[in-house]
Amino acid sequence: MATHSLFLLPGDGIGVEVMGEVEKLVAWLNKEGKGDFSIDRGLVGGSAYDKHGAAISEDDMRKALAADAVIFGAVGGPKWDKVPYEVRPEAGLLRLRKDLQLFANLRPAICYPALAEASSLKRELVEGLDILIVRELTGGVYFGEPKEITDLGNGQKRAVDTQVYETYEIDRIVRVAFDLARTRGKKVHSADKKNVMKSGVLWDEVAQSVARDYSDVAFHHILADNAAMQLVRNPKQFDVMVTDNLFGDILSDAAAMLTGSLGMLPSASLGAPDANGRRKALYEPVHGSAPDIAGKGVANPIAMLASFAMALRYSFGLIELANKLEASIAAVLDDGLRTGDIAQGGKSVGTEEMGAAVLKKLAA
Repeated sequence: MATHSLFLLPGDGIGVEVMGEVEKLVAWLNKEGKGDFSIDRGLVGGSAYDKHGAAISEDDMRKALAADAVIFGAVGGPKWDKVPYEVRPEAGLLRLRKDLQLFANLRPAICYPALAEASSLKRELVEGLDILIVRELTGGVYFGEPKEITDLGNGQKRAVDTQVYETYEIDRIVRVAFDLARTRGKKVHSADKKNVMKSGVLWDEVAQSVARDYSDVAFHHILADNAAMQLVRNPKQFDVMVTDNLFGDILSDAAAMLTGSLGMLPSASLGAPDANGRRKALYEPVHGSAPDIAGKGVANPIAMLASFAMALRYSFGLIELANKLEASIAAVLDDGLRTGDIAQGGKSVGTEEMGAAVLKKLAA
């Protein structure tokens, strides 16, 4: 029996293509004795809706709950724009996050030196950039109740989304940020809107309290709108930024584009450790399903491969192997290989060629 169980959910669009490169990598690791992984596969998103009438089936949810790590591709596309809201492709990802209790979303924004020119900002602002955004993932306005649209009559409607946080939800995500900061630059920025939102007042109150337990880490409060401005003004001032579900969604996408392409960036979503220290975890690229290029073999697999590197690090404790995989990605970029989304000169390659080049560097 394999030591580590992986449940792969490629999803829709380019998710299927980039997941294929992870499968090749896992097969090589098993063959070379560098890992001991079992693989199972399921459907999520539009592909699951087409077969099961739901964004993820009950059977696949059970498999996700049993796995050591879920590796997720991407969901969605215009084909499913008209399906009922509760079974839209994105509902599969939201259910995975909720049922696996994946409250901590880690989104690194790293600018590889070879890609500094691909950023929309000047090289001197982004070269060497290494930010980690820690986003609360199971609370806030995306899950708060009531969430509804009410018909008021006379052609008028009222839409309500509810922003809700409790102390424990804020405390646990802020502690994740501080623990990670201790392994990095020992600096945490907490972003909220306490100037206009009561949830922001509580967020800052709890964050300030947690900070007192980490005297070795510098703590800074920042308003979320100012954080957005500072990310494009002077992003290298940040090390770890922790924030709520909504602001984390927005700020992490802004940080992602500083690196040159959404196709480059991985993410990890982690639950709380159990009595044996085992966490539920899901790893996914930041990019979407990109239906405009799906099936063409041109998608960038780097974010998917880097997401698997995060799985090696956070779920399996294979730190050295994770470092080698990330170094292999950097080396391939240094060699000038580029997929279309990051093409700024260099040699243009497709999904499989980029994946093969990373694997070749790792093997060397």
